[in-house]
Parts: sequence; C-alpha cells; structure tokens
Amino acid sequence: MNMVDAKRVLETALICSPQPMTVRVLRELFADEIGADTVKSLLSELQSEWAERGVELVSVASGWRFQSRPEMREFLDRLHPEKPPKYTRATLETLAIIAYRQPVTRGDMEDIRGVTISSLLIKQLEDRGWVEVIGHREAPGRPALYATTRQFLDDLGLSSLDQLPLLESPDRGVDPVMGLGDMLGVAETSPAGDVADEGQQLTMPLHAASPAVENGTTL
Repeated sequence: MNMVDAKRVLETALICSPQPMTVRVLRELFADEIGADTVKSLLSELQSEWAERGVELVSVASGWRFQSRPEMREFLDRLHPEKPPKYTRATLETLAIIAYRQPVTRGDMEDIRGVTISSLLIKQLEDRGWVEVIGHREAPGRPALYATTRQFLDDLGLSSLDQLPLLESPDRGVDPVMGLGDMLGVAETSPAGDVADEGQQLTMPLHAASPAVENGTTL
C-alpha cells in the first residue's frame, strides 16, 4: 500500500471512531506492515492538511481523534442547546487539588482546602471518570491515594499532565479553579449545603505547565 492510500485509511478510521485511537491500534489497520514512526508521520501530515478547517486532528491521553475546534463550539451548541452539568465550587477545587498535587489523600485535600471533604463529592468525580484510586499511602489507616484519569485529560483535550494550565505565580496564591470548569465544559454552582464554600478562593502556590486550551467537541 502506498502512503497516500495509507493516509486515507487512517483518516477514515479516525473520523469513524467514537473513541481516540492509539498508534498501536492504528497499525492494526495495516496488519502491522507499517511501522509506528510511519504512522506518526502520516498523522502529522493529516494534522497539517486539516489545519485550516473547522475540525482538527489532535493527540490526547487516550490516543488520536478528530474534534471540532474551540471557536466552532458557539455554533454547534445551537444545534443541541443543552445546559452544561453543574458542579459546586468545592467539587472543582477538589478536582484542581488532585490534578496539581496528585497523588493525594483525602486528608491532604482537606488540609489544603481547610474544610472537611464529603465522600459524595469525591464519588461524584469518580463517577464522572475524572479521578481514581491508584494506591494507598503507607500510613495509619492506609488512606487511598487519588489521581486524575486519562478520561480527565481527554475531556480537557490534553495528552499529558504537563499541559495543564500554568498557575500564574509560585510565590502568591492563585485560584486554580479559574477556567477549569470552562475547559471541561461544566458550570460552577453553589447550592444549599455548600454555602460555606461560596465566595472562597483556594490558594495553591504551585507550578504547572502551559496555557489552557479549550476542549473541542469530538467528531
């Protein structure tokens, strides 16, 4: 098979796939007759060819996928006007702590936030597929260690934790929740029962990676 045809096969498979596809899986399209480096090179060419279109080819944590560009979201939402799921500020703050400090225990999160964190809050993040238990700390009670998942990165449109938004300053408190809800396509709310957290700013003098990129809609 020549490379022009191979690229067409890759393009078709990625457009038709509901999930991201890894290079290993994409090689199966060619019975492994095309090497990983060649597949990556063809994917790079496809990225360039789609550069001026409303849809882009991106690499996320789970593999490669086509998705709409962020600037198209305003128009696509008109076809399916749905309100984004709402999460309390406490939930988004807890997610931010896990993302930037992982792996962390529930006790670590409570020390940072200065308030008790309910089990239902953490379960909500687990049910969404954004966090998971990856082990237990060797300490009294062997508390669970939480970390973010590949699904979390996929929903952010990122391929690794190194691409998380850069926190502005390592020596002064910065609100890490700012923009996180927008990137995940969720809204912030403070219903009854979470009044104590309303208006509070979480300060986390941490380092992260690069400017945020709004996630597009999977094609």
